[in-house]
This record gives sequence, structure tokens and C-alpha cells, in this order.
Amino acid sequence: MHPTSPSGVFLGLSMPANRFNGFTDLGIGIGLRVPHYDHILSKKPTVDWFEVISENYMVDAGRPLAILDQILEQYQVVQHGVSMYFGSTDPMSREHLKRLKCLVRRTNTPFLSDHLCWGSVDGTYTHDLLPMPYTFAAAKNTAERIKHVQDFCEVPVIVENVSSYAEFHISEMSEWEFLSEVAERADCGILLDVNNIYVSSMNHSFNPMDYVNGVPHERVGQIHLAGHSKYERYILDTHDHAVIDPVWKLYAHAIKKCGPTATLLEWDAKIPSFEEVHSEALKARKYLDAVRKAALGGKAIQPAAV
Repeated sequence: MHPTSPSGVFLGLSMPANRFNGFTDLGIGIGLRVPHYDHILSKKPTVDWFEVISENYMVDAGRPLAILDQILEQYQVVQHGVSMYFGSTDPMSREHLKRLKCLVRRTNTPFLSDHLCWGSVDGTYTHDLLPMPYTFAAAKNTAERIKHVQDFCEVPVIVENVSSYAEFHISEMSEWEFLSEVAERADCGILLDVNNIYVSSMNHSFNPMDYVNGVPHERVGQIHLAGHSKYERYILDTHDHAVIDPVWKLYAHAIKKCGPTATLLEWDAKIPSFEEVHSEALKARKYLDAVRKAALGGKAIQPAAV
């Protein structure tokens, strides 16, 4: 647990390394994407770490694994999943878990992440991250599945809040209360996606600051940033733009609460050059440095307004 002021603002001195992220101080990372393979392997840019989509490398052989092995020779890699579907009720695929664990051993990832969602019914997979009803029964089922993955893969698991476009009338709590309930029951960490918080807050008319304030900050092992698209009646999490100012302000508030946590920029569509993506990610540095500076001076920073 890192020291905080009476108002709950972080007063620590370094990247919060905790048991939920394998006691790692990762810094600022970006997603490993195909259009950037050649640049990374030929130019060997200085990057703190890369996030890889686990499912892209859960194969026996081929170019993806060959590229991954070359990346692993030079960089820290962290695995991020998109199909674990912790909120589903189907039995978890043992074959999927075996392949996942094999990749964990190959990458030496300090932890795994996946989404707080459901996406499969009776063996049929939607290949989408669907929102959940925020009930105690759903939290219990989800937590049991997370614990099973942690035990099987023998690494910590952190769960990511998703962006949502629909709500359930049967919900018994807010989304951030549900995320907290699941994390406490599973004794797992949280991947706090501040862009998803902003998107959902605009779609469902809640204060995103309440979300950030309401989660157990000591369980946050990583933070995601991304861009989104605004339409007439809703906002869509598209990962195809730079991060907008209100999301940066929400990020600043999050790291004041959680400490200067490992941060990753997602850019998955309309992907620009490596330099542009990395430059956008490194904008996080000024916010991280501001929190460290305030901690060194022993002065709490007032939360930013969105």
C-alpha cells in the first residue's frame, strides 16, 4: 500500500508495484501492432514495454511467434486478452487455458489482463466485449472464473472495465461498485481504462470522477488510454484517434489517486506511424512526473476537473 494524504491523494515516490502487477514498475508502453513490426525490429526504438494480444500468439508456429520471439529478446512484454469472457457462464475451455499458460511461460509476462465482460453462450462466441448486469450473483460467478485462471496460469490477473452502450434494469449497483466487488471477491487487480470510463460516462450520464474515486486504488495495476469517436447519440470506443483532453484530465486524476501507475496507449485502427503512436503515449510522462514531483515535495495535488 502506498502512502496517501488524508484526501486520498497518492504521496509515494515510484511506480506503484504491487502483487497485482507482479511487483513491476513498467513505465509507459504501447500495443505491439503488425504495421510497426519492421520499424521496431530494424530501428530498435527505446520503449518501456509492449502489450501483446494473447490470442494473436496462441499458435504452434508461424510468423507471429517468430516476430514475438525477436521482440522478447529486446523488450518487456505484457499479455492482454480479449476472449476470456470472465462474465460468461459456459465452462472455461481447458485447451484455451493450456495454450494461454504456454504463452505465459514463453513471454514471462508478469501478469495477465482481460476484460470484465461476457461474450459466449452454449459454446457460441460473439467475439465482442458485452456489458454485464451488475448483480452480486454475476460478481460471484465472475470472481470464481478469474480465480480459476489465476490458479491455472500461475500469474496475477487484472481485469479491465469495458466501454458500454447498454445497461441492465436488474443491476444492483453501479459499474464501479461491481468492478470493486469482483476484484475483492477474486482478490485480483484492476486494469483501469480511463477512456472506457469516459465513454461509458457520456453514454450513461454519470460523473467519471465518481468512477475513479470509487474503485480500490491499491488494486490498480495498470492504466489504459485510447481515443474514441463521437457520434450524434453516443460515443464509441474505436481506438483510432489521439487521446482527447477530458480523458487526459481523467487520467491525471486517476494517477493522483493510484500513484504513477504503468500506463499503456491503445491505437488499433487507422494506425499511424510508430513515431506518432509512441509520441502520443509519452504525453503521459508529464502527468506521471507531476505526481512524482508532488510526492517528493509532500504536497497533495488537487484533483483535476473534467
